[in-house]
Amino acid sequence: MKDQKNIIKLLAEAIDAGRGAAFVTVIEVGGSTPRDAGARMLVYADGSIEGTVGGGTVEALVIKKAVDCVKKGEGGKFAFDLKPKGNTGMICMGKMEVFIDVYKNPFKVLILGAGHVGVKIAEACRLAGYPYIVADDRREFANSERFPGALEIITEPPHKAVAAAGVDAETYAVIVTRGHSLDKECLEALLPTKAAYIGMIGSKDKVGEIFRLLGKKKLFPFKDHRVHSPIGLNLGGKAPGEIAVSILAEIIKFHYKRDAGHMRLR
Repeated sequence: MKDQKNIIKLLAEAIDAGRGAAFVTVIEVGGSTPRDAGARMLVYADGSIEGTVGGGTVEALVIKKAVDCVKKGEGGKFAFDLKPKGNTGMICMGKMEVFIDVYKNPFKVLILGAGHVGVKIAEACRLAGYPYIVADDRREFANSERFPGALEIITEPPHKAVAAAGVDAETYAVIVTRGHSLDKECLEALLPTKAAYIGMIGSKDKVGEIFRLLGKKKLFPFKDHRVHSPIGLNLGGKAPGEIAVSILAEIIKFHYKRDAGHMRLR
């Protein structure tokens, strides 16, 4: 029981940290098997584990299946035949079924800029359940008091923080710094990354000028489907909170590939 409680605690910590994981439970056994029903194991996205469902070949196969489930974002029930002609190559002469629960945030949001809009975007992320990282070189702005739920707070110039943030294909980046030049540097730093979405705040004139300057460097954000600038859906409203809602709404729309039309018309 102590082992199981520890695994559950570790799962909760993984969820809070935005770390993808699979919770494996042996739900049925027949014949000779390494563990009884109820055995549990936590498998992280990188294949590292806590707990055990029996060790050896069958556990290696379960880990591989769990990692695949985390990547796909979908779990389920899986059977492992522990017989010579089964799907494990084992000779225990038993059968084991496991259920794999996947715990994975659909994406994380990188907020470049810790000003008024950045704070409201963070609040919107918290309400929606999306983990977020904040970057700003001003410690009086980028701190745990203003961003209590942040996965990480990077106190260096936002464009330099792109590398430190570990931007990957599950990162949705939002550029809301305090100035045009910083915005341009952030966009320039993000374009070569695998970020799924890159949004930059600003008027059409400002955005056009930044795109023109980047074009001189052979970078063409207007041709990149990930780039959304001016950022956000056209919802109306100019207050920081209203802007944040329009930005996160666009991110959700883009992620789920929806048209953002009225549900009543469906």
